[in-house]
Amino acid sequence: MRVYFQTAVLVAAGCLVARAQAPAPPQQRSAGTESGFAVFQQRCMGCHGNPNVERAPSPAAIREMAPEKIYDALTTGVMKGQGASLSEEQRRMVALFMSGRPLGSLEQGDAKQMPNQCRSNPPLADPAAGPAWNGWGVDLSNGRFQSSSAAGLTPAQVPNLKLKWAFGYPNGLSAFGQPSVVSGRLFVGTDIGYVYSLDAKTGCVYWSYQTKGSVRNALSVGPVKGQGPTKYGVYFGDAHANVYGLDAQDGHLLWTRKVDDHFVARITAAPTVYNGRVYVPVSSSEEFTAATLDYPCCTSRGSVVALDASTGERIWKTYVMDEPKPTRKNSKGVQMYAPAGGSVWNSPTIDVKTNAIYFGTGDGETEPAPRTTDAVMALDLNTGKMLWVYQAQAGDAFLGGCNGATKTDNCPSENGPDLDIGNSPILRTLSNGRRLLVAATKDGNVIALDPDKNGAVVWKKNVAPVDPNVTGPNAFFARLGGIVWGGAADERNLYYGLSRGGMVALQLATGEQLWYTPLAKPGTRVNNSAAASAIPGVAFVGGSDGVLHALNTANGKVIWQYETAHSFETVNKVAAKGGAISSIGPTITGGMLFVGSGYAVTGSNSGNVLLAFSAE
Repeated sequence: MRVYFQTAVLVAAGCLVARAQAPAPPQQRSAGTESGFAVFQQRCMGCHGNPNVERAPSPAAIREMAPEKIYDALTTGVMKGQGASLSEEQRRMVALFMSGRPLGSLEQGDAKQMPNQCRSNPPLADPAAGPAWNGWGVDLSNGRFQSSSAAGLTPAQVPNLKLKWAFGYPNGLSAFGQPSVVSGRLFVGTDIGYVYSLDAKTGCVYWSYQTKGSVRNALSVGPVKGQGPTKYGVYFGDAHANVYGLDAQDGHLLWTRKVDDHFVARITAAPTVYNGRVYVPVSSSEEFTAATLDYPCCTSRGSVVALDASTGERIWKTYVMDEPKPTRKNSKGVQMYAPAGGSVWNSPTIDVKTNAIYFGTGDGETEPAPRTTDAVMALDLNTGKMLWVYQAQAGDAFLGGCNGATKTDNCPSENGPDLDIGNSPILRTLSNGRRLLVAATKDGNVIALDPDKNGAVVWKKNVAPVDPNVTGPNAFFARLGGIVWGGAADERNLYYGLSRGGMVALQLATGEQLWYTPLAKPGTRVNNSAAASAIPGVAFVGGSDGVLHALNTANGKVIWQYETAHSFETVNKVAAKGGAISSIGPTITGGMLFVGSGYAVTGSNSGNVLLAFSAE
């Protein structure tokens, strides 16, 4: 097996560099991880995945290789001469994306190599017995709201928050994993392919576990049965669509399950654990640059998978759309397929009353985009059968690289507008007993649905700030400054950070806008699309500038902020710095606030540090 993979790397390198003579289009010259897939699609798909090319391993086989093998073949191996035609950035990004982790991260990432190991590992307390932030949204409703007792932090204490400790991810490029905290322990995934368990108060490390790819999603903890002395498991997925169940006490593997065979399928959002099951959302990288004519566009599709929490056995799997079928051949003779798309970028929400699971879906990749794209879907918890669907945007077929001169006949005739619902629906009960399910779109529409009336619309409000300088046919795109990763909701209000910058508050019952607060420094533009988090009286949101803000929920005034985009001394003695906070929100529990700093998926303001704050 090892010999095969080494040979496959060399064949991959030969195919890659054979197509690397022309420079990449300017829009693909990004330091973001997706640019590696762009290079692979544009330079490799003519061989890899092509049944007419002998000895070229499949893209799926290449994705199983270590990044060092791919990179070495292109730099110091037998393909050094051909690899010289690629830029250093292209070689690294191909190795990073196809393997699912950065170069050189395996040995240094092991907790056994770190000086801050915990002196003991006492039995894990019942996660349900004490304050916790378990998974993406605190609880099954995905409200991202922590009660006063669980937060252990009051509005009066927030201005006194100080950095207590920092933990660095060795060779990490993007601190995009949101930490979960239960039983006084912090669990977090990383882009370097390691999952860590730390002591929440001190940052000492209990254990680490090496996965097969980067772990972007928040981790979820729940009870386990039939696994010997194991009482509690921790659940998550990786960049290769592998799902894992580990013993939360010591990190040993209970089970692993690959939930999708598409070579760019991945798990980007947190699984939701409920009643002995793990509900896993499945997304994909396919839409980023599928315009290249060597690529057989398109065959990936989003789904949700229900697994047994104790064994990993699949109970059901529901796709967002029907299975893709051959449609036509493009101008280069490559077979095209449809339908495709509908990635599930968000953590599912559980409705115990109706026995339903809710989630948002992404845009389509092919025309016509099915009615289940850019939508909120409701499935039966037991069977996965679709109960209802609400589509926020019809006809949204989108592929990266399909604008202007780069448009090919792989592309939709009308590209976009790319209005995925990437945020988890928030389930809330009003004081009068009425229930609402709230989701939002990238163009700023906040939509409240009635989960007891098959998703009927209760109210709809657009909150995206409009740029008055953009008029005419481009005016619509001025509103693509809305909501991406999600908001928080207390008993009365909703709080969202916006892509165009700032934070907005809405009345939960009516959608009335209560306040809007710009957060950028004068003369600058900042993206505040990271998920919001809230405690009574305070809402928190990060920004692409690395600044974490706390706002008074009554009036929107900033009461505390902290700049994270700089270097830190870490408890594990790893060189680390902060950067953009553009996807995850802070975790608040037990009198502390935790946040990862450095979101490098889009290639700017990267970082590799986990920060812990306390008002003590």
